[in-house]
Amino acid sequence: MWGIVPAAGRGTRIQPLAFSKELLPVGSCRKGEGERPCAVSEYLVERMILAGADKLAFVIGAGKSDIVSYYGAGYEHAMVTYVVQPAPLGLCDAIFRAAPLVGSEPVLVGLPDTIWFPKEGFSALAEDKLSFLLFPVARPELFDAVLLDQRDRVTKIEVKQPGEASRWVWGAFKLPARVFHELHALWARPERRDEYMGTLVNAYIAEGGEAVGIKSGEAYVDVGTVNGYEAALKLLALGGRQDRESERVRLSITEPLGKTFAPAA
Repeated sequence: MWGIVPAAGRGTRIQPLAFSKELLPVGSCRKGEGERPCAVSEYLVERMILAGADKLAFVIGAGKSDIVSYYGAGYEHAMVTYVVQPAPLGLCDAIFRAAPLVGSEPVLVGLPDTIWFPKEGFSALAEDKLSFLLFPVARPELFDAVLLDQRDRVTKIEVKQPGEASRWVWGAFKLPARVFHELHALWARPERRDEYMGTLVNAYIAEGGEAVGIKSGEAYVDVGTVNGYEAALKLLALGGRQDRESERVRLSITEPLGKTFAPAA
């Protein structure tokens, strides 16, 4: 199984850094007998490996050689390879840079500057169709909100739009190779070249494709801002659990952008 890690973004919301944002230390990891700082992207990588990925494709910008130095040729038992995105042309462009590597195996995709729970989230996703792992958030307009019908089929994805049509946003997804290549072919049409996965999936559904949303996500943090970084530290301190005794803390965890933490009551 492939895990695609789109890591070509410039990280302008949290700059200046002396390294790629995907290597931002957040919390710590136990490796062997010791403990060391954990790069934020390792949380996604570990979740992919836990779900069965044995091959990882990092899509990086031309200046991100520090990611290559950090991960080398492998992580745990997974092989790591690298694809260069020459210019920051959006998430779809980054993901499909890995298309030549994907044969007939399923694909996992996540964002390497996020931390989410439960760790086993990928395992809840469907095997035979495009399947999104959904998380409840306080301000869905900051993310890609997913609208579902009564059978949990995706009817529409609203890309960073105001309103509260859905408080569930996608944080990762899984798809069989067949669907990956179908989406790639759709995106490659001259009239498309979508920047966002949400608009591409809307077009896919309009042409008869199917996607489902799985509401198994519990907590989701975008670590790409200072406030999000603080939220991530809080979430990790809680062991991945939201603080049920404080609504203000819960909102801080699921609403990392533009907000600061309010102390627990």
